[in-house]
Amino acid sequence: MTTEADRDLGVTAHAGGDAGLHVGGRSDADGATVLRFDGVERAVHWATATLVLTLIVTGSLMYIGALGGLVGRRALVERIHLIAGLAVPVPIAVALAGRWGRGLRRDLRRLGRFLDDDLLWLRARHRRSGRLRIGKFNGGQKLNAVLVGAALPVMFGTGLLLHWATALPDRYRTGATFVHDWGYLALALLVAGHIVKALSDPVALSAMLRGRVPRRWVREEHPRWDDELDAGDR
Repeated sequence: MTTEADRDLGVTAHAGGDAGLHVGGRSDADGATVLRFDGVERAVHWATATLVLTLIVTGSLMYIGALGGLVGRRALVERIHLIAGLAVPVPIAVALAGRWGRGLRRDLRRLGRFLDDDLLWLRARHRRSGRLRIGKFNGGQKLNAVLVGAALPVMFGTGLLLHWATALPDRYRTGATFVHDWGYLALALLVAGHIVKALSDPVALSAMLRGRVPRRWVREEHPRWDDELDAGDR
């Protein structure tokens, strides 16, 4: 039976004993789950991911001649790229504008705070040994979030300069082009790495799809967060 305290922590227990909960091919014997990402966080993630992937694809079509030649219609590609670029800040801005973004704000604070065990995680060879007290996000997830969070405003600003600041001296536009081009490459590599890592952890991927994860997985992979859940801090 689920207690009121468990509901407050986002924990549920499913009847059925050994039937357990299957997430990404793994079974949680006691069937208990916790909420990892609420609906707002998942919506922001997928909306932003769709826009960023659109930017990477359209950017590739514009910058890689062979790909652009296969598709053609460069003016349409440029327009899609511009619209997607302008829309990138919208999902997170809307989410942070009201009380509905409380979970997102809390997780952004977590992502921006590196602990000693996070730094050790980045250097460790055996990261799932249980020795490191990892919170809700590990060092790799935090590093990826910081790098992507830094890259997107830079890409947004340089993109605005390239599209509208035509009256600026050539040296500014040349500099903006240089930064934008290399930023595109860095962002593409970060996104590719993020996708590969997400696919390698079915439970974490399922959390971004459905919101919940097995409590046993939390205890094994994120013991510091497990303590926070016990203390009533989701």
